[in-house]
Amino acid sequence: MAIKDFFQKKRKYATIPSERTKRDIPEGLMNKCPLCGTIQFSKELDKNLKVCTACGYHFKLNAVERIQMTMDEGRFFEYDADMMSEDPLGFPDYSAKYEKAVEGTGLNDAVITGEGTIGGFPAVVAVMSFDFMGGSLGSVVGEKVTKAIETAMQKNYPVIVFSTSGGARMQESILSLMQMAKTSAAIQKLSDQGGLFISIITDPTFGGVSASFAMLGDIILAEPGAAFGFTGRRVIEQTIRQKLPDNFQTSEFNLKHGQVDKVVARKDMRSMLTKILDLHSVKGASSYGG
Repeated sequence: MAIKDFFQKKRKYATIPSERTKRDIPEGLMNKCPLCGTIQFSKELDKNLKVCTACGYHFKLNAVERIQMTMDEGRFFEYDADMMSEDPLGFPDYSAKYEKAVEGTGLNDAVITGEGTIGGFPAVVAVMSFDFMGGSLGSVVGEKVTKAIETAMQKNYPVIVFSTSGGARMQESILSLMQMAKTSAAIQKLSDQGGLFISIITDPTFGGVSASFAMLGDIILAEPGAAFGFTGRRVIEQTIRQKLPDNFQTSEFNLKHGQVDKVVARKDMRSMLTKILDLHSVKGASSYGG
């Protein structure tokens, strides 16, 4: 063999995994960040509260995950757990879609309400879940949020709502839109009593939810990068025939324009809520309102 043969460039071939190899890789083992493209082990992502370690992108959480991260020791006394929507208007395929959402998420609707403690301070909490029909605002969501607020008034507890929604539930038409007024009226009564309402915006929050209780907080916080507004940028651009800023409707954009009080990273949310609840408590006791 000639010496030159040792130095000849050998062709490199890409190895394509077989279908069997692909099947051997456990589903859900890895996650790809939709913002920066970094691939991470799911377990590592969970340890970091589902926040990308490379760019800080906040992955969506379902209601159960949010409660576990927020409440002391994940303990939570749920209200109205058996409340479920019906099909009052006989909307085509609504019942089938609703049943599919129940089976797929394990929830009975797009919000979980209840009470527990955060940093030792009691609070009534409502947590929306986007994975249930896009977090749409239907009769059950509005009723559960309203009843949670009324319970908080009876107990003199503050109210904390984590919002995420694509808007009103079209399958319930006017009955869905009525929930905007009902929840807003309940918040006004809470305010008249001197109660505290903390609204937390998560990605995404639009439509009837943003146009009602999500933007009525005494204190409004938002997770980094969360998109929220009344309608999407495409509709707005088509309406005004102008190009909107790249960061339009993000938490940071809305903070700059006075729509939120503070953008809070997920890892800091519990401590921030604890500080706020402590500040508004009566000499550190579990008494609010007045």
